[in-house]
Amino acid sequence: MTEVEFEPTEATTRDEIELPPALPVLPLKETVVFPDSATPLAVGQERSIKLIDDVVAKDRLLALVTVKNPDVEQPGWEDLHDVGTAAIVHKLIKVPDGTLRILVQGIERIKLDAPVQDDPYLVGEFTPMPDVVEETPELEALTRNVQMLYGRIVGLVPYLPAELELAAANVDDPSALSHLVASTLRLKTGEKQTLLELADVEQRLRELSRVLNRELEVFELGTKIQSQVQSELEKGQREYFLRQQMKAIQEELGEGDPEQAELRELRERVEGADLPEDVRKAVDRELARLERLPSAAAEYGVIRTYVDWILSLPWSKFTEDNLDLEHARRILDEDHFDLDKVKERIIEYLAVAKLRGDVAGSILCFVGAPGVGKTSLGQSIARSLERKFTRISVGGVRDEAEIRGHRRTYIGAMPGTIIRALRDTESRNPVFLIDEIDKMGADFRGDPASAMLEVLDPEQHSTFRDHYLDLPFDLSKILFICTANQLETIPAPLLDRMDVIHLSGYTEDEKLGIARKYLVPKQLEAHGLGESKITFTEGALRTVIREYTREAGVRNLERQIAALCRKAARRVAEGKAKGATRIDERRVRSWLGPRRFAGEVRKRTEDPGVATGLAVTATGGDVLFIEATAYPGKGRLKVTGQLGEVMQESAQAALSWVRSHAEQLGIDPGWFAEQDIHVHVPAGAVPKDGPSAGVTMVTAIVSLVSGRPVSEDVAMTGEVTLTGQVLGIGGVREKVLAAQRAGVHTVVLPKENEPDLEDLPSETRKEMEFHLADHVDEVLQVALDGAKPSRRPSGVGSPERKAALPA
Repeated sequence: MTEVEFEPTEATTRDEIELPPALPVLPLKETVVFPDSATPLAVGQERSIKLIDDVVAKDRLLALVTVKNPDVEQPGWEDLHDVGTAAIVHKLIKVPDGTLRILVQGIERIKLDAPVQDDPYLVGEFTPMPDVVEETPELEALTRNVQMLYGRIVGLVPYLPAELELAAANVDDPSALSHLVASTLRLKTGEKQTLLELADVEQRLRELSRVLNRELEVFELGTKIQSQVQSELEKGQREYFLRQQMKAIQEELGEGDPEQAELRELRERVEGADLPEDVRKAVDRELARLERLPSAAAEYGVIRTYVDWILSLPWSKFTEDNLDLEHARRILDEDHFDLDKVKERIIEYLAVAKLRGDVAGSILCFVGAPGVGKTSLGQSIARSLERKFTRISVGGVRDEAEIRGHRRTYIGAMPGTIIRALRDTESRNPVFLIDEIDKMGADFRGDPASAMLEVLDPEQHSTFRDHYLDLPFDLSKILFICTANQLETIPAPLLDRMDVIHLSGYTEDEKLGIARKYLVPKQLEAHGLGESKITFTEGALRTVIREYTREAGVRNLERQIAALCRKAARRVAEGKAKGATRIDERRVRSWLGPRRFAGEVRKRTEDPGVATGLAVTATGGDVLFIEATAYPGKGRLKVTGQLGEVMQESAQAALSWVRSHAEQLGIDPGWFAEQDIHVHVPAGAVPKDGPSAGVTMVTAIVSLVSGRPVSEDVAMTGEVTLTGQVLGIGGVREKVLAAQRAGVHTVVLPKENEPDLEDLPSETRKEMEFHLADHVDEVLQVALDGAKPSRRPSGVGSPERKAALPA
């Protein structure tokens, strides 16, 4: 730290110092320097430091002018007051951080005439503003009054030394007295600037008397407060003391009633809120009721909370939409792998919104197995539109009041989840994701799915009325997106209001791409690892997909990758890893243990009477085994496995067809009269239903009776009629992908589902064989004889239909 103290100049008074016509200007923030007063200043800006360096190298004279707005970083001429003080630098200290500390002495009041230069610092032409003094008895009286008031304040204020009272009493010059008092008191910057600009000494003393009287009243009030609470103050009760001080202050200011203060605050919030006209009328009505109620009344808190809820909602807060389709496509590609058809559908939706100028319209519903990216798609849409995103889950909701809220007559009533989510989002047009809409229930408390009709109906939700608010709230600007695992449990009227977009499961190659692009980098970051510390081979990822997961989505795949990362992180933390840890197939099996999913199909279909079917569940497609066995009886059929009525009827139809075509199948018709048949579908704890297992049941029964096992590499699906026709089914993509995951390479499908093959991934069509059947004979030909016709280029084959099978 360097300190420089300058020698006193030969001119020691303001009259002896001759001011040049132009002076460099040092802008002051929240500081006013008066003539005849010494003031320390801190200088930190680069141009101000340059100014001080130039000033001390010359005559040390400069103009000190206060800025109007202290938040301005580089004040210009328009940011400065017109009146300032000419001063001389007496002392300069250079601080190690590069800033300066200076001591200046005010010389004379000056007024800006004209700017001279702006760079590197401000320089202006100034003219002196001499004091206007007229010796009158009133001036003498004002001088004595200021001395008296100032003396009383010095006695009350701890930051003013007692010597100042004597110094003020010995000052005969009224102007010097005003400068001394104004410079030592802690006044607001605006008040000090006003005092500086008053050239008439009598007016200045009058203004100063007013300020001193006010300050004295405040200081005396503080002393009074101190004395009032002193008797009640106990040792260690600092908090109590502060509360008593606040109470006394409120009483002196006429604000002692906290209820009135609270009501004033509410009224100010209402005035500042941009509320619709009908909402404003309701709020004013409730505030009028609140003002008439005592705070102890039970209804007081209810009304107070109600008004708070209304004021917290985004009645008029919007975000601007970004409808750039290229931007939206880029965001979707960044966040999601593949899903091209889904992305195209979303881009088409946004294109329509761009042409209409409004995103509101149909309600999107993403349907797919867990882990396929439904929720994250909603987040990506919000990011592409640059809207806020909010999400609620309605899975397991059974109370209609969860959606619409409770009426205010109930204790603890509050708005429903829709209004609460909008309050948290602070926007009237967010992307609103309603998760698990297929899992809402209903009981004696109402049907929440019916309450959702108003929320999701474009014709109604512009005047959505929550039971708690009992006011219309416009939901038409919200982009609603729903997610579900299956459509069957969604009520038809609700489903009719939604535009359904199906998200099917992923193939092995798609899962590999997702793991490489998203899951592995995400888990490496989550476990404090980098690509320099751990690498995954393609074979390792394929091993995890094939042997340790079997799902439509990628959640379990992410868990297994996380488990491998934890193992690698431990090796790195223990110092056992030399260089990057390479995770290959051998290390995957070592770290994750025995494979969890083996070739189950081959083992299960070794014996006659077992056929491999395909089904669609809430978690995606799955392989379904149909088992049939026989024992001595009277030709009765028994079905087990928690089957629904439709599936039981399919078993009856399958047995009837087999019995009616026994001779064609080479079966003794009398065999059925002496045997009972038991058809079982394993996983008995899981309810099952649907007609698509018909062909599988026929195949299992024919395999049992003929003693021929079903081909281990064939899976099938299709509804069968009593005449043996194979009818179309749904969920082809999910079923085929399930067969692919299970290691089955041949799938028998109804001929009617041939167009659905175009929706399959290209690698799946190349890898697998498809047999399209019109009649159950064609199914038996493939399943029991193991016929494998040559594969066509499209991956679709259909053998010749035969009327009967050889014995």
